[in-house]
Amino acid sequence: MVLSFRGLAFFYRALASFAILVGIARVSGLLTAEPTWAAFLYYTVLSNVLCLGWMVASALVTIRDAQADGWTGYSTPSARGSAAVMMAITVTMLIYLIVLVPSTFEQPGTYEPFTLTDNLVHIITPVLVIVDWLLFVPKGKVRGYDPFLWALPAYAYLAFAFVYSALGGRFGGGTVYPYPFMNVDVHGVGGVALWIVGLTVALVGVGYLYYLLDVWLGRRAARAAAVL
Repeated sequence: MVLSFRGLAFFYRALASFAILVGIARVSGLLTAEPTWAAFLYYTVLSNVLCLGWMVASALVTIRDAQADGWTGYSTPSARGSAAVMMAITVTMLIYLIVLVPSTFEQPGTYEPFTLTDNLVHIITPVLVIVDWLLFVPKGKVRGYDPFLWALPAYAYLAFAFVYSALGGRFGGGTVYPYPFMNVDVHGVGGVALWIVGLTVALVGVGYLYYLLDVWLGRRAARAAAVL
């Protein structure tokens, strides 16, 4: 059941915004003398920036609506937009847990997963955004074709990363590709294509789970309103 109390929604969104900002600052070294600007070339950080902007916008909309209509009710810039942002950061979490973390145990190096910084940008931010959608965003607004639209930001990033690399750009540590599954030199064009197709199927499937959950919760809310 969606909580129709704007005071709680604003408090949650303000705290979530701060936590997301801390994660971005830590992963990019923004508070150090030499920030790692290359961090902003990665989908992980870009999706966190998207979530920060959305959470701040949601908090501001909540205050605006509270001043106009009172502290009881729902507030979001867009219910469908909220679901899209949730899916964008879900991609970050799932790729990290299913693809990137296992790969660290197969490659040489000293990188350790599940540090505080890693957890903030890969797990905590996604959970904060998912909980916001569950608790404070009206349901029944997602369209049946939305899960396909939700895949577009990830494809836009892939296009950017491959073009950037082809033009001579390099990612953190001078690497040619931002993520191991994109490494054409290792997997070949066909192998990378298979990775992308497989991930697309999996993530669109997750998107449809969100869609079905939205439909179910929307119908429950409609029935509860009819009873009242």
